[in-house]
Amino acid sequence: MNFNIAHDARPQVKALLAAAALSLVLWFVPYAWTVTYPFQLFVTFIHEGGHALAAVLTGNSVQSLSVALDTSGLTETLIPQGGFFSRLLISSAGYIGAISFGALLLWLVRMRVKAKAVLAGSAVIIAGLTAIFGFLVPLTNFSFSPFTVVAGAAITVGLLAAAKYASRPVASFLVSFLAVQCVLNALFNLRDLFALSVNTDARTDAANMAALTGIPSIFWAIFWIIISFVILSLALRCYAVCKEKPTQPDLPFEDSPLEV
Repeated sequence: MNFNIAHDARPQVKALLAAAALSLVLWFVPYAWTVTYPFQLFVTFIHEGGHALAAVLTGNSVQSLSVALDTSGLTETLIPQGGFFSRLLISSAGYIGAISFGALLLWLVRMRVKAKAVLAGSAVIIAGLTAIFGFLVPLTNFSFSPFTVVAGAAITVGLLAAAKYASRPVASFLVSFLAVQCVLNALFNLRDLFALSVNTDARTDAANMAALTGIPSIFWAIFWIIISFVILSLALRCYAVCKEKPTQPDLPFEDSPLEV
């Protein structure tokens, strides 16, 4: 059994390949990080939003969500003593949430969902995270982060402007580029987490899992990397069609002369 790119998925695949090629080119161009910087901040918002969503879904409260100038982030949650499974889910939800969102964008591209609707929906997500967890909630405990609000507002305005004013081809390419950037940044962040787990005792999500379970942080880094590739492979399968291996057809019987 093998897989080929579905005929109707080829335009989307070409757009994704073009977005990936542009991303690689920008990787080697001096100062090109200024182009991808907003996308890195976007992924950080999604990562921290994963922590916040997991906290809310497990019945816990979010104290603050902040994004820093260096694209790092921090989500502070209030979990009752003994909330073992809540802590597991919340610590895992950052990296898994980021790669899942990237995979969701890949799926939306494949399903030909209107690009402007995807951009507007992404803007609503960032606006909600910024307003609720980055502004309103932190005001109650004086942990307000001005950069988080400014960055979230800027990303929201940029996405809404693209949704309203970009032409259809430009909007479609922006969604493809956003999907590629989400996936690449999520994977690069996991790579950095792996390096930190090997070389340092930095306070990371993997370190939190190690403190909670007694299992070394490098295990959790590898575990999340494996899960991420599984999620990514499932998203990419929707671009392919399955072709069964050809089977040997039955040969017709030949009439043989009767021997008398």
